[in-house]
Amino acid sequence: MNGSAAELGALRVYPTADGSFSLHSDHFSEAFHNSAGALNEARAKFVQPSELQRFRSGSDLRILDVCLGLGYNTAAVLEALPTAGPKLQWWGLELDRRPLEQALEQASFQSLWSASVLAKLEAIRDHGCWKEPSSWKEPNNSQEPNNWQKTISQGIQLWGDARSMLQEIPEPVRFDLVLLDAFSPQRCPELWSEEFLGALAQRLAPQGRLLTYSRSAAVRASLKRAGLSLYSLLPAPGERVGWSSGTMATPADATCPLDGPGWRQLSAMEWEHLQTRAAVPFRDPQGNATAEDILERRRLEQEHCGYEPTNAWQRRWRKDSPP
Repeated sequence: MNGSAAELGALRVYPTADGSFSLHSDHFSEAFHNSAGALNEARAKFVQPSELQRFRSGSDLRILDVCLGLGYNTAAVLEALPTAGPKLQWWGLELDRRPLEQALEQASFQSLWSASVLAKLEAIRDHGCWKEPSSWKEPNNSQEPNNWQKTISQGIQLWGDARSMLQEIPEPVRFDLVLLDAFSPQRCPELWSEEFLGALAQRLAPQGRLLTYSRSAAVRASLKRAGLSLYSLLPAPGERVGWSSGTMATPADATCPLDGPGWRQLSAMEWEHLQTRAAVPFRDPQGNATAEDILERRRLEQEHCGYEPTNAWQRRWRKDSPP
């Protein structure tokens, strides 16, 4: 989410098919989740392809939630962590406090999560952070067995424009998971620009994964130019099956199979999509442009690029698809 809270406009209740609570932003004219279900979407597009079993007890897990919103993605990931889980370092970026506040007022939302997960969401709302001991670990120096140290799991929420708030996270921090859930590129291009996506790519750990519901050619092409490998997410339960349901991106040398739980390799249709005018990126060189300026810059670039018109790509694949 981007802009001031006043610019976001009214937030209205938006029921979803799986019964989970969501909201609709009047300013963006868009809901926070698809109609199939907020909880289903969080589990299918952010939890399952994360493969959280990779992070065993004693290991580190660093998560960046870009656009915390109502808190579904972070809560679903936290809920899915094994009991004897990793040492967790969590960062959240979000402009507006109201979605999380309104979600936590809903009994139906509260009922989805354990007491420990709810406590973290409430701490984010009230204090902008949480911290807790996750386990006890003996130091490497076996000569001092009584000098035990606590392993701390903690979360830090940064309120404000995600473009500038990302720079507040210490540069050495590299994330195992980046959950990117901004409003759609045409509604909020600021958080889908070539520059912002490149900055997120630079923050990925060697085996890190960036996950997003977006299947935009512009987004995928920017991630590819940032050196990431691309995968296509599978649809959530109840979601209409289309040619793609989202994107997973990993560093090029990460050990990730072409097909896995929640994802598959890109189809020929999806690769050809990256050669159309839809793949012209959203550009924001200074990191402070308005949505209107970014969209106009892209429109002009599309007019003068040599890429195939996107509607020609659509017609070709519609013709080649079986009835």
